[in-house]
Amino acid sequence: MLRAGAKLATWLTLIGGGAAGAAVATSEDPFLTMKVCTIVPVRLLRDFITAATIVMDYEYSTMGLKQGSVEWSQAKHEAHERSALRLRELCFRNGGIYIKLGQHIGQLQYLVPREYVETMRTSMLKRCPVSSYNQVREVCMQELGGPPEQIFLEFDPVPLASASLAQVHAAKTHDGRKVAVKVQHTHLTNTAVADIATVDLIVSFLHWCFPSFDYRWLVDEIRESVPKELDFLCEAKNSIKCLDNFRRMSPHIAEYIYAPKVYWDLSTSKLLTMEFMDAPEILDVNAIRQLGVQPIDVSRLVSQAFAEMIFKHGFVHCDPHAGNMMVRSLPSSKWNIFGRRRPQLILLDHGLYKELDFETRTNYAALWRALIFSDANGIKEYSTKLGAGEDLYALFAGILTMRPWNRVIDPAVDHLVLEGNDGEQSELQVYASQYFPQISELLRRLPRVILLMLKTNDCIRAVNYSLLQGSSLDTFLIIGRVSSKVVVETKRKLQKNLLSSPIIWFEGMLLQARLLCMQIALWILQLEKQWKVMFG
Repeated sequence: MLRAGAKLATWLTLIGGGAAGAAVATSEDPFLTMKVCTIVPVRLLRDFITAATIVMDYEYSTMGLKQGSVEWSQAKHEAHERSALRLRELCFRNGGIYIKLGQHIGQLQYLVPREYVETMRTSMLKRCPVSSYNQVREVCMQELGGPPEQIFLEFDPVPLASASLAQVHAAKTHDGRKVAVKVQHTHLTNTAVADIATVDLIVSFLHWCFPSFDYRWLVDEIRESVPKELDFLCEAKNSIKCLDNFRRMSPHIAEYIYAPKVYWDLSTSKLLTMEFMDAPEILDVNAIRQLGVQPIDVSRLVSQAFAEMIFKHGFVHCDPHAGNMMVRSLPSSKWNIFGRRRPQLILLDHGLYKELDFETRTNYAALWRALIFSDANGIKEYSTKLGAGEDLYALFAGILTMRPWNRVIDPAVDHLVLEGNDGEQSELQVYASQYFPQISELLRRLPRVILLMLKTNDCIRAVNYSLLQGSSLDTFLIIGRVSSKVVVETKRKLQKNLLSSPIIWFEGMLLQARLLCMQIALWILQLEKQWKVMFG
């Protein structure tokens, strides 16, 4: 182990030194680059100390204990907790790409040990780095040719929010429009390449020490996505394309989805000026209710919007955590007789999108249709087509639904609904821990775009769960309805003879009938619950 640590230190030094030398030699601003290069070795040292400590902790905390015993499980749990805290502190101290890594981990529920998920999820969105006003002023001068107080009529020096790559300030243009100005953290582009290289080295080293720990795909994803997320003009174009997709392919809900307008004359690749959105965040249930909007309607809209994006559009917002969604009442909506108004979902931060090709999108839709209808053969067929293999399809289904296989194929109408009690959560955590090596193998096999769908799936599940304080069959009915429609439409497009049309039509009608039966069953279940609450 000490020999491995020495090997890691040597590689860190070589990579850090080589990257620094090359950066200084090729930079247009040697003084700035030299300053950056003084930071990189410090980060490398932190990386080495953290990685070596985590490795030794895992190595020695379970030494002499029988694998699978109560003592071994407890020691493993405590090592997970300690290591998660060390990784969190490393991410905070290094900042930038490391924060992005921590956020990714926090959104991979039951794909990584729960101790890491809980530690990252409760902190990564709240303790992001904040650039000083002088740094913000510097970016504004470089990008727009003047300081914020000159470019804007008003500019609040205190940020409204800060994320891993940028922070947002409230401002007002000279023509009186209230705007939100997203400013990239300074020098981030200078350190990004070196940060990704060192993160890659650390993850590869951990995989070498623990072969079952194989999350190199996560580094590959960050390496591919971060350059796009650092280009704010790309983000602006994504927001426009997203809304255009709803107008063209999902007109029935287009007015319920919104993204802030972009002011192109005040936007560059590192500074983005958008319409200011005065609306509560999606998890501010009290504020949402004060608008006359009910959380259940918001949950349904979120499920509908992302089902349309995934199964119909093939162009998916892959970072839908709570901080990136807001809710307001639909501008044209009026109060109904029940005192409710219709919600409008506001999507923020359009930097991370993924495109699903036709085959992947239709296979994924067919898989979800099979999951909703407890079709074991369909689950196996389409899981295999997506890369899970005939040996891990049941595990893939479990990760997608967070249910063990016996519940996935249970014909009960509510077979995918999570009750949310402590016993069920513990069962899921044990299930994930028990099959950790197989989960790592599954993640290695699946296409990266499907891995991003898993992350998106977890984000949406977490938002809906918080809105409703539990799981809802409504969500699965919506997914079943959209995915089934896509499957039928795909078959219709690919039909080779006229005789297929009646068969496809009949299949579509049968699917709708099954969904209607599930909807009726849902109403009955809800009535039973209300009856028990009222009359015991």
